[in-house]
Amino acid sequence: MKLFQAPMANNQPPGFAAAVCEAGAIGTIAGAGMSADGLRAEIRAMPDLPFCVNLFAPPYLRDDALAVVLEERPAYFSFTFGLVDPAPLHDAGIEVLGTATTAAEADVLRETGVDYVIAQGAEAGGHRGSFLDGFPLVPLAELVPAISGVPVIAAGGIATRDDVRAALALGAVGVQVGTAFLFTHECSRPREHLEALRTHDTVVTDAYTGRPMRAARDDVLQDLMHETPLPFPQQRQVSRERGPLFMGGTGATRCREQSVAELVAELKA
Repeated sequence: MKLFQAPMANNQPPGFAAAVCEAGAIGTIAGAGMSADGLRAEIRAMPDLPFCVNLFAPPYLRDDALAVVLEERPAYFSFTFGLVDPAPLHDAGIEVLGTATTAAEADVLRETGVDYVIAQGAEAGGHRGSFLDGFPLVPLAELVPAISGVPVIAAGGIATRDDVRAALALGAVGVQVGTAFLFTHECSRPREHLEALRTHDTVVTDAYTGRPMRAARDDVLQDLMHETPLPFPQQRQVSRERGPLFMGGTGATRCREQSVAELVAELKA
């Protein structure tokens, strides 16, 4: 069973992916917001274990960042928001994961030749990876069985070993976990982030960044949801000026504060 840490741009500190790898899972460097030099430095600081680098798909993909991935050759590369040609990555010996929120998107990814599809259920925190029509919210229990012809990594609402078992029973070969890692000591999220996810329901809205993402529906986000957002990513600056906002998935209330090693052991048990 493959256990991936989800990319958590602007939420995971430097070295976090390395800590996940050392605990026995596959850490992911959230490279979309990094400079090419910063991404290279983070990659070179990783332990000699399999890890993943995540970038956004075009039109948000930066060629210099992708060039770093091709040069440094991590074991895995994942992408979201669209399509990235897997061929150059395969030539570099890198396995490729694309993100889908519907079976139709998974079909497109399969046809492009990805090695795995990350099935991002409606429960998942953070940005939605949708790239076809609209931003559908398909529950993970419906999405995973609907995908065929390609190995599936299930993502969304996975916080315990029982959640992992359920995802594997649906036909997934692995899971990608984000929100539960936010609660680990090594992630060092502010107390107000964790409490916001425990106190408020989460909602999918474009009011945070200009693209739909799931976050805690606190007073700041509630006010922003009454306004017309700027295009992604300009809306993020508006949100920062109004106050902190907190991404997270529907499984937050079941997450425990513990070490990365303890969480990985729980999920792999």
